[in-house]
Amino acid sequence: MPEPSTIAGVDEVRFGIVGTGGIARAFVRDLAAVPAARVVGVGSRTQASADRFGDENDVPRRHPSYDALAADPEVDVVYVATPHPLHAQNALAAIRAGKHVLVEKPFTMDAAEAAAIVDAARAAGVFAMEAMWTRFLPHVVRVRELLDAGALGQIRTVVADHGQIFVPDPSHRLFAPELGGGALLDLGIYPVSFASMVLGEPASVVAAADPAFTGVDGQTSAILRSRDGAHAVVTCTLWSATARRASISGTEGVIDIEPVFYAPTSFTLRREGAEPERFDPVEELAGPGKGLRYEAAEVVRCVREGLTESPGMPLDETVSIMRTLDEIRRQTAPGPVGGAGR
Repeated sequence: MPEPSTIAGVDEVRFGIVGTGGIARAFVRDLAAVPAARVVGVGSRTQASADRFGDENDVPRRHPSYDALAADPEVDVVYVATPHPLHAQNALAAIRAGKHVLVEKPFTMDAAEAAAIVDAARAAGVFAMEAMWTRFLPHVVRVRELLDAGALGQIRTVVADHGQIFVPDPSHRLFAPELGGGALLDLGIYPVSFASMVLGEPASVVAAADPAFTGVDGQTSAILRSRDGAHAVVTCTLWSATARRASISGTEGVIDIEPVFYAPTSFTLRREGAEPERFDPVEELAGPGKGLRYEAAEVVRCVREGLTESPGMPLDETVSIMRTLDEIRRQTAPGPVGGAGR
């Protein structure tokens, strides 16, 4: 196995893509705007699928399996963009091959799988990160700076929602139990991760859900209570195009993030006795791609500096977020759910 640290400081970081779906295509397009990054390979379930993706996206090295891509010596970082239930298997294979990994959200199906990836990455000395692109967008970076500076005083409430309309279709992955379907893991990960960013891991969870026609959750909501009594109210649904806003309220002010809160957007800071302050990253919003380039740039930065995780999306927090999702599912879904509950 090659020493992962040998690529620290290199001029170019080479990415291999596992999976050929929509998010993989979007990531490759955005990666073209990241200096020092290049896509060199793709792995799919068949050679034909890998070749098709390679032709469409100008990717030179095409592999007929995920493991073959992970073993490619020309690849430095494996981006895992397969369905949720395959994330752990694909990430662990890449780590065993000495590769750094960027794993789509949700990181895994449960906290136990997430911890296994984290443990393996740390033992191998490779970089690993959940691909929660929201963390690295300009407006969220600025929000975190304001929170760190105490601009809102003591945080009391976080509200975030993510709802989209999906036509009922048993063949669509969001309605397929075997593919990790449902609103929570695919859409709810955004508001839950946002709440975690602001308040940390909740001390208690109260959740409710209603099933879709295939048995996956069609709509899920939860109140996440922090140890100091702050509340996060999060909701997600497959049945309605919700506002997709987010707000953070404290004893001295409020931040209102405009739709779509998890994508490149603007926000307003309102404080008692002061004029509203608006953050509108015009230049950043005008850039190429949909915003995935910011997380990709963070991976490149960390790998070139020899870091094994990002301070913007720490591995322990990723496992914590999976514990919260596990507990929401434990309260709302029949049958056992992996990971630690509360």
